[in-house]
Amino acid sequence: MGLRPSVVAVVAVLGGALLGACGDEESPTATPAPATSAPAPSASAGSASARPAATPNLGAPQQMATGVDVPWGLAFLPGGDALVSERNSGRILQISGGTTREVYRVPGVAAAGEGGLLGIAVSPGFAQDRYVYAYFTASGDNRIVRFRLGESAAPQVVFSGIVKAGTHNGGRIAFGPDGMLYVGTGDAQQRPLSQNPSSPNGKILRLTPDGKPAPGNPTEGSPVYSLGHRNVQGLAWDAQGRLYATEFGQNRFDEVNRIEPGRNYGWPEVEGSGDGGGRFAAPLLVWQTSESSPSGAAIIGGTLYVAALRGERLWVVPLTGDGRTGQPAAQLQNLGRLRTVEVAPDGSLWVTTSNTDGRGDERSGDDRVVRFAA
Repeated sequence: MGLRPSVVAVVAVLGGALLGACGDEESPTATPAPATSAPAPSASAGSASARPAATPNLGAPQQMATGVDVPWGLAFLPGGDALVSERNSGRILQISGGTTREVYRVPGVAAAGEGGLLGIAVSPGFAQDRYVYAYFTASGDNRIVRFRLGESAAPQVVFSGIVKAGTHNGGRIAFGPDGMLYVGTGDAQQRPLSQNPSSPNGKILRLTPDGKPAPGNPTEGSPVYSLGHRNVQGLAWDAQGRLYATEFGQNRFDEVNRIEPGRNYGWPEVEGSGDGGGRFAAPLLVWQTSESSPSGAAIIGGTLYVAALRGERLWVVPLTGDGRTGQPAAQLQNLGRLRTVEVAPDGSLWVTTSNTDGRGDERSGDDRVVRFAA
């Protein structure tokens, strides 16, 4: 059950039982949180956003690919074909109808721990420039490159120098409604980096398609859009252009935040609810780490979908007209660990599992890419 930040105090007494646990995917043996009867977020705050005529039918899964090796990123070409990145192999697969084939292998991927080939994004000008972007862990850092499918030329590095580690590498990239490239990074297990405005770690970055700091960023010439994050792996925009991000917590609470330029989201000073006496932006929604470990995020109409790894479910979160969250509902609790959720050009919702990453219970056919028609 999701918790309104205002009621986190009700479950704060659980903290002692949760110490030593971790909201990140690297903690499959963390002690499960005790159950709580605290109230869930209410949908009463603001009017609900208009929903599209059709929403995904989560009761009718269609398997688009099976036997994928640790899928991580998922993006769509303009014609509707899906691209899926494999974290450990460095491969990018193209799913077209019922066919899956390798179309690119990113050179220089140094997969270890949670690092490897992570997020991918398709250029909004793909019809003209043919660029695909990838965030990956290299030998010395995390970086973003771009390349053209079918070409043998070496990929072009557009941004580098994001500190890497065995965990907390972030990795989600997505183009926003403004055509800029947004990047979710992690603190690389170095907590002070999240509060260091000169470091790209523990941030959401906003870049031009060429990898430069985007014009209009809070600090001109800096790529930093927001700071004080621990490990961001989900980015999604609503119809009003508001950005929402999912974030792994440490011992107690995972978060959904509405991201505003220049705001500080508190890590490592604050985990979960709380604004540090007005210094930080408080999350819209928190979960106990056993319920979530949120990775990918997507929005259709007035609903936010959040893929949960340790929680092994898809959280369906209503969004209100004023940008707040209503009461979440848990769905898809039969697929195991969920890494990524994305909206296809035809309005369908696609989900990838992450049961072959060494932390889940592998099932026949794993890992898989599943589509839910609108």
